[in-house]
Amino acid sequence: MKIYRYAGGLFIIAFLMVGVQSGIAASLSDMAKEAQKALGGSAGGLSNDEITAGLKEALQVGTDKAVSLVSKPDGFFKNPAIKIPVPESVQKVEKLLRTAGYGEKVDAFELSMNRAAERAAPEAKSIFLDAISDMNFDDAQKILNGRDNEATLYFEDKTSAQLQKVFKPIIKDAMGEVGVTQSYQELNDKITSLPFGKSTSFDLDQYVTDGALKGLFKMLAEQERQIRTQPAARVTDLLKKVFAAQ
Repeated sequence: MKIYRYAGGLFIIAFLMVGVQSGIAASLSDMAKEAQKALGGSAGGLSNDEITAGLKEALQVGTDKAVSLVSKPDGFFKNPAIKIPVPESVQKVEKLLRTAGYGEKVDAFELSMNRAAERAAPEAKSIFLDAISDMNFDDAQKILNGRDNEATLYFEDKTSAQLQKVFKPIIKDAMGEVGVTQSYQELNDKITSLPFGKSTSFDLDQYVTDGALKGLFKMLAEQERQIRTQPAARVTDLLKKVFAAQ
């Protein structure tokens, strides 16, 4: 298969590598020039294996960054895009709870759920690395030529089931340590004491696990979007090493 068919894909890889590694914004035309320079002026001489290896390295950097962002303190809690809110059943009576003097309990409950998600997030790194390792050339080609969130969709398909399995027990333990279960029970007891209040019992572990994974994939998609559409001006040594046509 002639390598020129993947020239467009190579530029996407260049954007991936550079966008992750640098925070200096540049125009698309500037990035194209830098990527072309890094690629030695053409895509000639690069094998399918080299293309796949380059994409794997780019995705490894990107997933590492996404996981690091959500697993740091307040990675979930202070990011409105992925913050795990109190369950809908609590939201419905939140105003009454705050009026009754339970505002601090509501806040503590919400904080503790997000702390549990932040605690579990680092476990995603090795699972993502396995998915990257298993990637073949067809997978790489689909990502290179696909939608702006094609890599994220790949990870969702390949890792969601395992992430659920790994995250849920970690979140269960973390919620016990940071007080989620106790805070929720206190709120539930108060809700049932309110006029027309009903118990809000449900699978809290699953709720937080689902929220953690939703937030993680949302961050992956955002990183991928930025990498594809907001390339940087500096070309990294890694990009040159993998893609420069000698």
